[in-house]
This record gives sequence, structure tokens and C-alpha cells, in this order.
Amino acid sequence: MAQTGFGRRYFKAFVSGFFVAVPVTVTVLDRLAYVARVEGASMQPSLNPDGELSPDVVLLNRWSVRNYQVQRGDIVSVLSPKDPQQKIIKRVIGIEGDFIKTLGYKNRYVRVPDGHLWIEGDHHGHSFDSNTFGPRIL
Repeated sequence: MAQTGFGRRYFKAFVSGFFVAVPVTVTVLDRLAYVARVEGASMQPSLNPDGELSPDVVLLNRWSVRNYQVQRGDIVSVLSPKDPQQKIIKRVIGIEGDFIKTLGYKNRYVRVPDGHLWIEGDHHGHSFDSNTFGPRIL
């Protein structure tokens, strides 16, 4: 008899904790930060130095991007222009108003438009980045 009462209390505590934890977790992941897996060679050697053998896992800060606090040198995640279902992780080389000397883009020099970033992978020649598709919207 005592076991049944304990089991019910435990179950109620678990359920109430679950209904608090899930919305809090979803809010944190939506507004503050989320975990992403880094695959591929475009950010080597900074990220994923061992290649496909052991992909890196990173925590991405959404708060800074929401408040437009992105600076040169930051690593960001953006939707791929090739496949909008996929995110790519690159380093910010230029912010709005900067003039960039490109590595094979259609123009040798580009002014980054307002509200855009110039992003590149650390492993030049192995990266699908702004040198291929141009400035990205922030």
C-alpha cells in the first residue's frame, strides 16, 4: 500500500517537472543558444581538425545574433544558399560597410551591404562561402 502512494507521488513530481522543463528548454534553445555538429573540412583546423573521424560539437549563441552583436572574427551559422534545410558554419571576415578583397568572387573587391556579412571558411579552397555566393544577410 505504501509503495503505491510513493509511486504516484514520484510520477506526479516527474510529470510536473517534465511540463516545466520542456518549455524552458525549448525557449533556451530558441532564444539563447543551441548545440550544432560541425562536419566537413571548411573550418579546419579551427573546427573539426580530425575530419569525419570525430566531428566537433559546438554551442552557438543566438542572443548575439538577435541583437546584431556580430563582429569580425566571430564564427556564425547561416542557412546554406544551396540547400536552405542545411546550416553552414563560417567565420565573419567583413561586416556591413567593409571593403573585402575576395578570393575568386565575381568582383575582386566588394563592399559589404548594410545588413549583410562576408563569411569564409578557414580552410580556403575547401569552403562553400561568400567567395562563391556573395554577402549573406545577417
